Amino acid sequence: MDLNTITGYRHARTRDELILARGESFVAGGTWFFSEPQVASTGIVDISGIDWPAYEELPDGGLRVAATATISSLATLPLRPEWPAQRLFAQCADALLASFKIQHVATVGGNVCRSFAAASMVSLMAGLDAVAHIWCPDGTDRREPVETFVTGNGTNTLAPGEVLRAMDIPAHALQSRTGFRKIALAELGRSGAVVTARVDSDGCFVTGITAATLRPTVLRYPAIPDAGTLLRDIESADGYYTDPLGSADWRRGVSAVLAEQIRTELADV
Repeated sequence: MDLNTITGYRHARTRDELILARGESFVAGGTWFFSEPQVASTGIVDISGIDWPAYEELPDGGLRVAATATISSLATLPLRPEWPAQRLFAQCADALLASFKIQHVATVGGNVCRSFAAASMVSLMAGLDAVAHIWCPDGTDRREPVETFVTGNGTNTLAPGEVLRAMDIPAHALQSRTGFRKIALAELGRSGAVVTARVDSDGCFVTGITAATLRPTVLRYPAIPDAGTLLRDIESADGYYTDPLGSADWRRGVSAVLAEQIRTELADV
């Protein structure tokens, strides 16, 4: 895509260089930004060269994922036996309608910040209780669960000039048993519903619904719920929507079916 409104391009390598001039936009992998006209932007600030470690272990045994880490590198991260939930990394990555080349350039943070309903990294991070670490232009930091960071199809709580630095996945989520289901109307089509669920070491059951709803829907229970409770809660959740890739009623119905499959799977272990 020729971006004929862009008149400047610069690389940011320090936090001070992240202050945006009027008309500038942040880019990391740029797979979405360069795919269509960006008439509101006149300059690009490329953050891909900032020296952020792609992956860092947190003090609690969890994982920090830099916003600039590529989706493919997350999906192929060497397996850790103490993190059973790590299998969700590749499962969610494969739910993204993207070529092999795109997955090797697209970033985890870029996918979350674009905040599309079918964003596969939103499915992953919301399902594992990840917390977004955000740099503010005034030099302060703020933190927010990815579950609430995404507010709609293509919208989030980032204020102008804010930068997603990383997402922290807590140890308790990585140590959980998980299940995953995805459905689309076409074999190679964009996800119509993505459902994840996990059982934590304390028995808590958490299920996340994305792609079917405009923003992440996360349901939490102190133990694995019975089928009727789960069905009622999924059917009564809001945010199901209709577009050419599926109706709201279809999305609601298949989300309930997929969640029940995972509930049964995890209850039988």
